[in-house]
Amino acid sequence: METGKEFNALLQVLSGEQQILQRTDQKAFTLLSILGVFMVFFIVHFPKIQMTVLIFIFMMVYFTAAIGTIYNLVRVIVPRVQKRKVKTLNADVEKDEVINPTFFAGISQFKSPEEYAFYLKSIARDDEQLYQMFASQVFALGNINQVKNENIRRAVFFFITAIISELLIIMVMAYARAYPFLFPNG
Repeated sequence: METGKEFNALLQVLSGEQQILQRTDQKAFTLLSILGVFMVFFIVHFPKIQMTVLIFIFMMVYFTAAIGTIYNLVRVIVPRVQKRKVKTLNADVEKDEVINPTFFAGISQFKSPEEYAFYLKSIARDDEQLYQMFASQVFALGNINQVKNENIRRAVFFFITAIISELLIIMVMAYARAYPFLFPNG
């Protein structure tokens, strides 16, 4: 395969991973905002709720699910990704750590813009090193996306649980209020 085609394929995957990353972050912020709105309404109307055992149980489910949603959404926004150790075939050979100049953690290791530019130029001269640099960035973004997607899935589960429990609280309160009108002799 030609080097240009290899780079184009890699850059397309990189672009796709970056778009997934942005959409996942956007979903997390949107869910956090929606949960915040529901929580404000709930807190405003909380003093009006007449507590029963059933409503208390639904409230505990609601608060637990809301906390679970917030926790998992924060983990989407600030993912914690474990660094993977590279295994070499020869245990006697130590690999020099290659600085990835495409991520802020790599960029921040340089003392000046000139030092960064020199390092970037030295990598750009060697097609294999350049390809490895972008491949490692794609791999890192893939790992970040995996962690973010696991957390967004959990957050959605907790969010749905919170909303359902809130709706069940409203339904129980509506039924309790309507009961005397529905069954006047009961």
